[in-house]
Amino acid sequence: MLNRILQINKELETSIFLFGARQTGKSTFLRQQLKNATYIDLLDTTLSDRFSRRPGLLYEMLESQPDGSIVVIDEIPEVPELLNEVHRLIVQKKHIFVLCASSARKLKRKGHNTLGGRAFPVYFFPLVSAEIPDFNIDKAVNCGMLPAHYLSENPSRLLSAYIDIYLKEEIKEEALVRNLKAFQRFLEVAAICDGEIINSNNIAQDCGVSATTVNAYFDILEDTLIGYRIPAFSKVVQRKLVQAPRFYYFDVGVANHLMHRQAMKRGTPEYGHAFEHLVVQEIVAYLGYNHSNEKISYWRTYTGIEVDAILGDARVAIEIKSAEEVMTKHIKGLKTFGEEHPKCRLIIVSLDIFNRRMGEIECLYVKDFFKKLWAGEI
Repeated sequence: MLNRILQINKELETSIFLFGARQTGKSTFLRQQLKNATYIDLLDTTLSDRFSRRPGLLYEMLESQPDGSIVVIDEIPEVPELLNEVHRLIVQKKHIFVLCASSARKLKRKGHNTLGGRAFPVYFFPLVSAEIPDFNIDKAVNCGMLPAHYLSENPSRLLSAYIDIYLKEEIKEEALVRNLKAFQRFLEVAAICDGEIINSNNIAQDCGVSATTVNAYFDILEDTLIGYRIPAFSKVVQRKLVQAPRFYYFDVGVANHLMHRQAMKRGTPEYGHAFEHLVVQEIVAYLGYNHSNEKISYWRTYTGIEVDAILGDARVAIEIKSAEEVMTKHIKGLKTFGEEHPKCRLIIVSLDIFNRRMGEIECLYVKDFFKKLWAGEI
């Protein structure tokens, strides 16, 4: 059994919405951590049908339980009408709810009770390095970090099924898009653009839809927790900066499957792209689990000089290279950024096993970077 980073008991001073993409392990985690909680699984169609017909049944079930009881409702978007009863139970009985969701989209629809600040969002991510004994960087780059995929001997088959289920359950059944074929093409094009700056007009041409539709598609990916956009660093000092966001799928394995990347070897461009994605994915998870006020962004000038990740207001700048030997050419972006932001900590993360300094720049082996990250030392 893997020990997950999230300390759920520390989150339960109040009720929470626990958001996480499908198969990140939310349900397994909660059953392990909250063994004495009342557990309601709305993926059970019998239960969801009954609650849909009569939401007040939830109040009747829980009214007699001691005040402050913990209740887990898995996949609350399946019956969002229950949120009114949840609200009533929080106010009257002080019950603490863990409301799980693999999509925030249904909850955003007009008319659904968002509990008026009585439940706060907490995000659950794919596996991170600190949760895996004997973490294998090459396996993570190739298979991704969804538990079933990382631990499988044949992740390709599982990834194929995952994409099919996502399309069917999150898109087709919710009727979020009219043209499913165009959206499926968009998923593939978005994978090609994974980690790259979004150009909605170019993507629109490739998919045969409008740029407005492309932006709506990206909104769907974010709302269904299948991807996220990272903004450009916007503090201009000297050089004119690119301002369009970058897009990443929530897990590198999903991007690999959509791009038909398999058995990638070190030293190839494909491995380099996936390696960068994995490191960004780990940083995003760290910031999420620690409720950090710092945001992640990237920096790129119009002349093409860039840094992959900026934390906060230029507190830390991180360049990510899959090189096994860091050379001067790899740190050009960091040096340029450091000239404009002299108080910034500059780090290059790579496969080079020799940690050292190159002037003001720290060179960290990727596994050591991950250890420092989770120890709060970055």
